[in-house]
Amino acid sequence: MKNNFGNNLPIINLYKKKNIKSKIDTQLLYGDNFKVKKKLKNFLKIKIKKDGYVGFIKNKNYCDPIKPNFKVCVLKAMLYSEPSLKSKIGKFLPFESRIKVLKRFGIFSKFDKYWIKNSDITKTNSKNKNIFKDIKIFKNIRYLWGGKSYKGIDCSALIQVCLNQNNKFCPRDSKDQERYFKKKINIKNIRKNDIIFWKGHVAVALSKSKLIHAYGPMKKVVVMNIKKTINRIKRTANLEVTSVRRI
Repeated sequence: MKNNFGNNLPIINLYKKKNIKSKIDTQLLYGDNFKVKKKLKNFLKIKIKKDGYVGFIKNKNYCDPIKPNFKVCVLKAMLYSEPSLKSKIGKFLPFESRIKVLKRFGIFSKFDKYWIKNSDITKTNSKNKNIFKDIKIFKNIRYLWGGKSYKGIDCSALIQVCLNQNNKFCPRDSKDQERYFKKKINIKNIRKNDIIFWKGHVAVALSKSKLIHAYGPMKKVVVMNIKKTINRIKRTANLEVTSVRRI
C-alpha cells in the first residue's frame, strides 16, 4: 500500500483522535509531507515528516510527496486561477507553505493548478541571518491551540514556523523545544532572538526588554515588556521561567 503523501490543501487539522470534535494538536500546511500509518474509513492516522507528530487527518485525495522549490514568505498569499490580478479565487496559502513551481509568467508563478505572485514566495534554500525576522507578521493574529497560520496560531507554533522558514528543525511542542535547544542563558544576559520558556509556554525576545508570544490570556500574538510578562505569568498562573535558550 502506498503510504507517503503530500498535503495539497492550504491548511488541514491534525486531530488527537479520529474525531473532528477531538483536540487539534497541530496543522499541516500546503507542502507538508506525511506517512500514513493506518487507513480508516473517514480518517488517516499519519506521521508528519517535518517534526514526527502523529495524529489523525480527514481521509481525502492527497497528492504524491511534494518536492518544493519555493516557499511562501508572506503571512497569507493570495491564489489565482490565471496569471492575472483579476483571477483571484478567494483562497490563500499561509506563511511557510512549500510549493513546486512549474513555470513563471510575468509577475506570477504556477504550481499545482494555481498561480501565485512571485513577490509572495522565495526559494526554499533562502535563509535570513535574523532567524526570527518574520515573527512580527503574526502580531495580533488570534491565539488558536494547535494553529500554525494567519487563521490562528499557538505559542510553540510561532517558534516552529519561523525556524522552519529558515530551514532549521524545530520540535512542535514547547517542552520538546526547550529540550532540543541546549544553550542555556542567564535571563540577565537575554538578547534579541533568545527563547524564553515556562511550563507549557514559550516566547521570543525582540530585545533586552521586549518579547513576542502567542498569549492565550490575551487571545492573540502580542508584544510585551519582558519583566512585566514574567511577573504577570507568575501572578496569574503561578509559573516561573524554566529557562532561556539561545540558538
